[in-house]
Amino acid sequence: MSTLCRPSVAVPEHVITMAESLDLARRLQADNPRLPLALRLIENTGVRKRHLVQPIEQTLRHPGFEARNLLYQQQAKKRVPPVVYQALANADLGVRDIDLIVYVSCTGFTMPSLTAWLVNALGMRSDTRQLPIAQLGCAAGGAAINRAHDFCAAYPDANVLIVSCEFCSLCYQPGDDDIGSLLSDGLFGDAVAAAVVRGSGGTGMRLERNGSYLIPHTQDWISYAVKDTGFHFRLDKRVPTTMEPLAPVMRDLVRRHHWDASALDFYVVHAGGPRILDDLSRFLGVDAQAFRHSRATLTEYGNIASAVVFDALDRLFAEGGPGVGGHGIIAGFGPGITAEMAVGTWIADAAKAPGNRSAHREAASWSTV
Repeated sequence: MSTLCRPSVAVPEHVITMAESLDLARRLQADNPRLPLALRLIENTGVRKRHLVQPIEQTLRHPGFEARNLLYQQQAKKRVPPVVYQALANADLGVRDIDLIVYVSCTGFTMPSLTAWLVNALGMRSDTRQLPIAQLGCAAGGAAINRAHDFCAAYPDANVLIVSCEFCSLCYQPGDDDIGSLLSDGLFGDAVAAAVVRGSGGTGMRLERNGSYLIPHTQDWISYAVKDTGFHFRLDKRVPTTMEPLAPVMRDLVRRHHWDASALDFYVVHAGGPRILDDLSRFLGVDAQAFRHSRATLTEYGNIASAVVFDALDRLFAEGGPGVGGHGIIAGFGPGITAEMAVGTWIADAAKAPGNRSAHREAASWSTV
């Protein structure tokens, strides 16, 4: 069975607080009759602060799609490698131990994918396989974990590196003043995350079953309108209601694994907003505290798209984990409306037990951004 090891997560150094976001909205949308509703929705997200790849003054300018996409590439090449090295160290592996890279991002575009650059820049093997995922949005973190699980099921000795690179601030569109756009302007943040799925060995979540589900006829609820100015985010007001049809799907997946979704030991869930977590708590019949890690990500970083599940999982690791043998679920939700879910058991690598003298590989030198 493959093991999802401890992720590595980094956020940029530029910070915008909730108070600053609200003040900006009041200044930039002073004549917008929908402003009071937008302010109320932003306040209700519970986001305390977000991190951006540029100072807010530069973020608010729109130099054109070409310039923004170039900035995406530059920032990705600057910020991804340190996070990758730490994720490899967490998994006790080196760059040449990786057999597949899954790269997920919905906030910029490169061709070839950044996977090709990583293989060359990090000195990975030339036969490393590449799987870029660009259009699953916030669900892509869960999808990457599931595709890594599938790959390791086919190749039991393989190791998979997952990279999530989301610079949501580069999708800011100053001319968009609908409620969905205004809400997203106060909700989304930037982050980079990486994690390794080991085909054997490792400490973390042993991946045992996964599933996908598409809510029929909801493909327009979360989407991009692609224009000369780049990606324009579209968010339907019905999106917060999606946990009612998805909670039974999660419950069924867990039941097919002979567990009870209301009695798991850990829950790592994409925090698109507070209502998603509140509704899951209600529909699954679990205490709200079960989603504390997802809520902490939302509070500290905002919605960081596909990186949310990795940051929430890292917080679970930091807490000490649920204990060996604990049962849990990871779930990401995004455009489609799509759910990507994985269930598994918490395990500890015997080679890392206290008193064991096996060497731990040291990460390459890096600095936190």
